[in-house]
Amino acid sequence: MYDIAIVGSGPAGVSAALNAKILNKTFVWFGSNSVSKKVVRAELIKNYPGLPDVTGSELGWALKNHADSMNIELIEEVVTGIYETDGGFTLLAGNKDYPAKSVILCLGVEATKPVDGEEEFLGRGISYCATCDGFLYKGKTIAVICTDKRFEHEIGYLCSLAEKVYVIPLYKNYEIAAENAEIILKAPVKYTGDLKLKSVAFKDGSVNVDGAFILKGAIPPSTLLHGLKTEDGHIFVGRDCSTNIKGVFAAGDCTGRPYQYIKSAGEGNIAVHSAVEYLSEKA
Repeated sequence: MYDIAIVGSGPAGVSAALNAKILNKTFVWFGSNSVSKKVVRAELIKNYPGLPDVTGSELGWALKNHADSMNIELIEEVVTGIYETDGGFTLLAGNKDYPAKSVILCLGVEATKPVDGEEEFLGRGISYCATCDGFLYKGKTIAVICTDKRFEHEIGYLCSLAEKVYVIPLYKNYEIAAENAEIILKAPVKYTGDLKLKSVAFKDGSVNVDGAFILKGAIPPSTLLHGLKTEDGHIFVGRDCSTNIKGVFAAGDCTGRPYQYIKSAGEGNIAVHSAVEYLSEKA
């Protein structure tokens, strides 16, 4: 069991990983090798101490290079669920479980809210994890809503199982060639059904499905970890970055404004030290 699990690879996640390494704790770190799209796409950053007039791509490289220089491994998987267990937590990523005594959430903020019905039918026809639940829909009709090209291999996996797949790419330059895939270039506005999901609705129609997979890089915090307290879409934390769930901490944009890289990095540092204090009290 790891001492700490860190979810997210923006400035808060990098800061948390660096300090966990320095403090000699065992940890597992989830995120993207591109660090953070928000960081990389920034044109010019003028308020990051020590790096005047740095571009987003330069800051992203510096953060990634720092982690690499300390031989810190990053697992490029999306965490789709976190569950409280005896003695800690279990994180589900891909088709594996990762046990940890404490968790630091560095999730950033989602630009869009969940679609109407998304949270209602989660676990009742809607899934965020292709490898976890894909086998349940062998020979059936499903929809796959994908927000990023890097998840296309998961679309391919689902196409190999289902009889019919409505693929809804919410990005440009998609490359999907499966014979049983039908591309729909419209965004869902509602998921409907009764006990289970039955259809995906658009502004001008709908498709009937047995299930739907939503492949995206970030999952709403309250969906990711049941019982987590949020406020105005952000994770509620104290000054020590602790949440309402003992052993769970949060840092960065997911804790609220201001959305500043230096604030995120600072909170990542605080969260690790708070997690270490929590571990020492628990020992």
